[in-house]
Amino acid sequence: MADSAQTLSRSAPAAADPGSALARLLQPRSIAIAGASPDPATIGGVVLANCDRFGFTGPIHLISPTRDEINGRPCVRSVDDLPQGVDALVLNVPRAAILPAVKAAAQRGVGGVIVFASGFAEGSEDGRREQEEIARVCREAGMALLGPNCMGYVNYAGGAALTFEPAHPRPLGDRRSVAVVAQSGATASGIRAGLLGREVSVSLSVATGNEAVVHASDLIELIVAEGTASAIAIYVEQIRNPEAFLRAVRKARDAGIPVIMMHPGRSKRGQQAAQSHTGSMVGDYALMRTSVENEAVVVVDTMDELFDTVAILHRFPAPPPGALGVVTNSGAIRGMAFDFAEDIALPIADLAPVTLAHIATLLPAGMEIDNPLDVGTTGFTNGGIFGQSAKAMLEDPAVGAVLLPMAGGGPSQQRSKADSIIPVALAATKPVAVVITGDESVLDPEFVAAMRASETPLFRSPERAMRAFAAVARYAAALQSVADRTPASTGLSGWDEAGVKPEYVGKEFLRAIGVQVPAGGLAGTLDQAVEIAARIGFPVVLKAQAAALSHKSDAGGVILNLRDAAQLRDGWAKLIANIGAVKLDGVLVEQMSAPGLELVVGARNHLEWGPSVLVGLGGVLIEALDAAELLPADISHARAVARIRGLRGAKMLDEFRGRPARDVDAVADVVVKVGAAMRAGLAIEEIDINPLMVLAKGEGAVALDALVVTGA
Repeated sequence: MADSAQTLSRSAPAAADPGSALARLLQPRSIAIAGASPDPATIGGVVLANCDRFGFTGPIHLISPTRDEINGRPCVRSVDDLPQGVDALVLNVPRAAILPAVKAAAQRGVGGVIVFASGFAEGSEDGRREQEEIARVCREAGMALLGPNCMGYVNYAGGAALTFEPAHPRPLGDRRSVAVVAQSGATASGIRAGLLGREVSVSLSVATGNEAVVHASDLIELIVAEGTASAIAIYVEQIRNPEAFLRAVRKARDAGIPVIMMHPGRSKRGQQAAQSHTGSMVGDYALMRTSVENEAVVVVDTMDELFDTVAILHRFPAPPPGALGVVTNSGAIRGMAFDFAEDIALPIADLAPVTLAHIATLLPAGMEIDNPLDVGTTGFTNGGIFGQSAKAMLEDPAVGAVLLPMAGGGPSQQRSKADSIIPVALAATKPVAVVITGDESVLDPEFVAAMRASETPLFRSPERAMRAFAAVARYAAALQSVADRTPASTGLSGWDEAGVKPEYVGKEFLRAIGVQVPAGGLAGTLDQAVEIAARIGFPVVLKAQAAALSHKSDAGGVILNLRDAAQLRDGWAKLIANIGAVKLDGVLVEQMSAPGLELVVGARNHLEWGPSVLVGLGGVLIEALDAAELLPADISHARAVARIRGLRGAKMLDEFRGRPARDVDAVADVVVKVGAAMRAGLAIEEIDINPLMVLAKGEGAVALDALVVTGA
């Protein structure tokens, strides 16, 4: 950690810079422990033992109201008795003692505090109010705070471990390393242990708990600034400050440091568990995921995927776009790879003819040369074939990564495979990983040691490896899309009053941004309606227009398929009778749409996450099939097309049962224009186009109904 991160005045705590305070807390030159104990089985005893195991050489101040010394170290009675400017204070005391201790720490110029105690925001409203007061004291003093309800941290790079879990130093040497940030202490511990078990170096592991002051975003920024990690693994139950989090992960992305995140909350029960665990007010999971993935955060759904994706990306942090190449020595694995890749939407590369021809020269005549490639029995007698085949695939522009799932064979065969594959993996910029099937069967120690020394990802399950490669592929695509964004609309005017706009106003706005709406106009009288219908042509539809009639169909305010002037006059009378005393702005007279496929395009501006756009199949299909995609509001046309074609039920966009293919480009155009308008600074809270009638390919898409809601 840079010395400049620790330059903090020891006599003016109120002027402390929060970033420096966090750096002081994570790499302290002096430590104080409240609730220290000589018993190594207690929490206070473990913290003290960790300091000794990590060889901490700075001052350690022990605080005990009942002891004069612990293991030969003198004790002071309270935080008030500490010298000025201690870097890190561990509060291993009951909840009731936390606030007074934090106030005393602020007076003593402490850099940062770790609070183990629970029962704050995650427990009750009283606890939440007390946590807010603790946070206020810390912020006013410029003091960092981990927790409450946390397990502290282990800083392998900085040589400090302030946690109540026994920890042992592990020198990083010149190996790549991963930083771990988790709101859950047990999860932080589990991720750290899982990575270390694979001999993936961990530079820092922090459990943030309730995040009263220090958030995950603060740690990401510090980790990026320090440059001690080649990837960051994160578990969060709520992103407290979305704007700060997105800013932090952009910095990580720009620094070439992948961020791999697990976030519960896809299910209602998952949201409730997060609420009870860390006091989070869980927001919209889908919106969160859309927003962070748009900044190239790799979101995974399981702990296995987290471990496996980190194992690949910490070693290959800049994967290029491209499909997967597979080299195996098993026809069964080859067949299963085809099936599972399709299940998880992982593209298998189509190799270029020159690549296939080159691979053919490596294998006996008559073998099937394809991807996945089965080298057959050649691999048992010639271990070099694996490296040679992998190298040939890596040179193919269509290949973005290579996986080698195989039966390992005996010890000498395993070592031969390692000798062949490792030099190729070390020289590669595209990810390379190996799978040795056999579950928990024992592998040759020399083989395992060689793989781990080279940091070549090693798996025991083809399916786990392929899921990880699917996540890597998403990351590669996200990196490519960073520069592929649509700018916000300009030159648009907004509204003076907030609220729901009548349909005709919404359609005027859609027309202004280039979205097609039906031909028509607003009529104040029956005669005007007849004139409009004669101009645009029958059949027409009548729609009552008033801000209070956002659900006009339910009130009988829509009359369809009027084929001549006589039907129009009858329809007008019926509509007016249905509406009753509702004051209308007028009646919208529009040409009936040609038949097509109904879609929905909507957008909303979230208070914290900002704008997003939704596209889905119309009618009951959007719910019955969960046929909707939430998209970032700055999405490009090409990306929008790809996501629309990824909808559940997207086959309906192609030729289907005698119906023509639909104009997907026109739908993408609407998505892009709506997203750009949402970011135009017009205080638009919501846009809803339902339905968007999608015509045959090349004929466009028409917004048949529109709702616009604006804020103040």
